[in-house]
Amino acid sequence: MNPSKTSRLPEPAADELAHSERLLQYLREQIAARGPMPFSQYMERCLYAPGLGYYSAGKTKFGEAGDFVTAPELGDLFARCVVQAVQPTMALLGDEADFLELGGGSGAFAEAALRAFAENDALPRRYLILEPSADLRERQRERLIHALPPQVAARVAWIDRPPEENWHGVLFANEVIDALPTTRFVIRHGEVYEEHVALDGDGRLLRVDRPADALVSSAVRHVERNLGREFEEGYRSEILPQLPYWIQAIAGSLEAGLMLFIDYGYVRREFYLPERQEGTLMAHYRHRAHSDPFYLPGLNDLTASVDFTALAEAGNSAGFGVATYLSQAQFLIAAGLQQVFEDAYEQVDDMGRMRLAQQVKKLTLPDQMGERFQAMLLAKGLPALPLPVDLLEADQAGRL
Repeated sequence: MNPSKTSRLPEPAADELAHSERLLQYLREQIAARGPMPFSQYMERCLYAPGLGYYSAGKTKFGEAGDFVTAPELGDLFARCVVQAVQPTMALLGDEADFLELGGGSGAFAEAALRAFAENDALPRRYLILEPSADLRERQRERLIHALPPQVAARVAWIDRPPEENWHGVLFANEVIDALPTTRFVIRHGEVYEEHVALDGDGRLLRVDRPADALVSSAVRHVERNLGREFEEGYRSEILPQLPYWIQAIAGSLEAGLMLFIDYGYVRREFYLPERQEGTLMAHYRHRAHSDPFYLPGLNDLTASVDFTALAEAGNSAGFGVATYLSQAQFLIAAGLQQVFEDAYEQVDDMGRMRLAQQVKKLTLPDQMGERFQAMLLAKGLPALPLPVDLLEADQAGRL
């Protein structure tokens, strides 16, 4: 660990240090028993190990009291725009249409979205939340039961795995793919190596590179062919060879409808720029970003940017077509942000209006979320594409 990377971070409390040490001991035992661990497995353990991982333990993750702020935490504007974008599709699909949110976070998005659906008299048959964290699930449940009218909250159901039976509707995922356990690769002497996590003589975590297996190697070579160039010696980055299988697993039963992914990332040629030689992996601790994934495991959110070209390919392989791809700012504006803002503006006092203006800035300005975050809508099995005209006209899928 490089102290300069983490010396500016807030000091963790004693109970946080003890929690991280428990996860670290668990990781040490696994590495000692089985040998160096692929980085993707290390990231999965750090985020999701039962009772120990970042998303599996009881610490607040989202909002001012957590480690980062997502778009739904800023207020209702984001969710209301999403509802406006997908509601025509839900209406086309009829009374049997469901809305499935992957990873419900604090429940802020579900609360605002359900209010918007209810106000438009367009509630989905079921509002499903696929949430692997028991702790987050309970927080979401409490929030929605207390915040929503009983007849609206009754539409919500939590599920442990994607629907097995065929269904119609909309699948929505905000900042989900960036948290998928990512594979890290590096080029050594023209060959593909995969990053692993090992232990030094004092039991500290360290990075080691091993020859990649056929799945990882072929995924990297596919990207090279697509880019029309070979990666340089020492080039290190991230790749999700499992993404097509993951999309098939979460959406294979979606017979007709839309998938909407919003996340930070790039098209492939921007993701793998020659100068981005260490990839995009970041850790987030109390609203500070740093680049040391071994610092206090279990207390940091680990993320990597999304290769939206890979997402489009994975969607295609699962039978979906890209309906539109654009920046978050363009998506929100095309989905009616101006009208949503004006409607909300009339309902609040001066302080509320200031907060609304701040929301718009954070959601749309290029140096905030507006350009760093991208939106991709994928469609399947629809007789028509009932998206707002402005969304279709702003499409930049040609950049993929």
